[in-house]
Amino acid sequence: MRIDCHQHLWPAAFIDALRERTSPPMLDRWTLLIDGEAPYIVDATAHDAEKRRAQEVREGKDQVLLSLSSPLGIEHLPFEDARKLIYTWHESSLQLGDPFRIWAATPVAEFDLDGLRDILSQHRIVGLQLPATALGNPAAIRRMKPVLDILQASNQPLLIHPGPAPATEDTPSWWPALVPYVSQLHASWLAWHAVGRKQHPSLRVAFVALAGLAPLHHERLAARGGEFGAVDPLVYYETSSYDTRAIDATIRVVGVDPIVHGSDRPYAEPRDPGLGHAFTHALFSTNPQHLLKGTPR
Repeated sequence: MRIDCHQHLWPAAFIDALRERTSPPMLDRWTLLIDGEAPYIVDATAHDAEKRRAQEVREGKDQVLLSLSSPLGIEHLPFEDARKLIYTWHESSLQLGDPFRIWAATPVAEFDLDGLRDILSQHRIVGLQLPATALGNPAAIRRMKPVLDILQASNQPLLIHPGPAPATEDTPSWWPALVPYVSQLHASWLAWHAVGRKQHPSLRVAFVALAGLAPLHHERLAARGGEFGAVDPLVYYETSSYDTRAIDATIRVVGVDPIVHGSDRPYAEPRDPGLGHAFTHALFSTNPQHLLKGTPR
């Protein structure tokens, strides 16, 4: 079982819904307009479901886990706008078929708890993705408790992904991915460390992009009055946009077992960090299955 835990693919109906909007997030033909980032020309071929399916099968993927692009800011929209777009995302992405599986989404400005229960019961749903911007401090973790209660009860995992970036001026195109995205992941990781695990003792949680390397700050955490403690066996680290040195450094802090492969395709490509056959098997197969199924490791 070879699994990619983190990709993005927009079905046609979801693209149409973005094109129908008159304010961000929206698509003007293939130009993406979102708050906080420069206009972005979307590669149309990257969202051709049949081409992507053929590519994933050719590369030997058994499961590809697709998620709503949280930097779009959809989860943070006013409730009815968020619910409408999320409904379209669920309805269209669930029809994609193998090898695709889906991370659910849910509004965060106002909760849709009944809708969340319903979508988590769908066969192709693997868990819930939330934007790090909804989990960025202890108070935010406590506020999200009703949502996280439902997820924990379902025995499905949480994927924490960067959310929308704040508006900035005169910054290079890579700025959001390196500054606000990483700082959001740091904040959500530290918030989860502070209160999340106590609040939800059995919830499995995966941070994309190695949580922005947040675990490597454990020495500074201790130096400034915090405590890292034992490695949390239910926290996982997805590898997108990082390679051998960053993955190896994270392993030295948290070990091999919580590292799971994710590519963030089409914004980055799958990578094998080349740390040996045993680790490659754990990264692409064993560890992702533990994350998804909760089996002992």
